[in-house]
Amino acid sequence: MRIGGITPFTTIDFPGRLAAVVFCQGCPWRCGYCHNGTLLQAGTPPRHRWAEVDALLRQRQGLLDGVVFSGGEPTLQTALGSAVEAVRNLRMQVALHTAGMYPERLAALLPKLDWVGLDIKAPLAQYDAITATPGSGTRAFEALGALLASGVAYECRTTWHAQLFGVAQLLDLADALRAQGVRHWALQECRAPGAPAWSLTPEDVAQLGAGFATFTLRRA
Repeated sequence: MRIGGITPFTTIDFPGRLAAVVFCQGCPWRCGYCHNGTLLQAGTPPRHRWAEVDALLRQRQGLLDGVVFSGGEPTLQTALGSAVEAVRNLRMQVALHTAGMYPERLAALLPKLDWVGLDIKAPLAQYDAITATPGSGTRAFEALGALLASGVAYECRTTWHAQLFGVAQLLDLADALRAQGVRHWALQECRAPGAPAWSLTPEDVAQLGAGFATFTLRRA
């Protein structure tokens, strides 16, 4: 595992659990607002080895409920499956934060996961411009289909400001997610430097949230 950082305790990254977070290095997409840009290059020397994570988890057995694999993009790494197994062997639960860029790898992991936070970055037509990667939206929505079919607990998250795509397109995205069967969606205000202020009206928020079992606004 190429590990760029470790958070020993978190109460916010794995809903309802006290967890550690392992930040995996590398991501093939180049979203301009990425808040973990230092993790993007897969060839950067790792800051931590898996042995450090293993030692941390063994010291905290009985204190931690689980581990979150975040990034970067965890599914980029071929060793992720073995790391997930190692966590489960310690009788801890496993969460994954992913953008769904490798839907077949996600599908293989889902039986071993307890919760997934899946980034859905845009309506399909705007996806490639945001990720700077052709075909990215198709893969992300394929991953979404696999996640929903699995029955694994999840949240879809979208980071947004009006210069990425407009309110009309954001409403279209909400419709597309509802049509696909998404029940849990969080809309996150983009915190990138120079991003415009939040531009949603109360009417927009009501329309966006209609039909979801949970709809969360996360303001900067």
